[in-house]
Amino acid sequence: MVEISEFKGNKVIILKRDENDKYPFSFGLSKAKLILEHLDEIKKFVESNS
Repeated sequence: MVEISEFKGNKVIILKRDENDKYPFSFGLSKAKLILEHLDEIKKFVESNS
């Protein structure tokens, strides 16, 4: 589940496992860009540690 919201006047994306997720993961545009820049490394990390 994905939501777009605002925090202190800035847009954030919120990732939830489901509607009742107590600990959603949220981040703004600069962190989203950083994640996209390193997406291949993140995928490798997940694959090697699953």
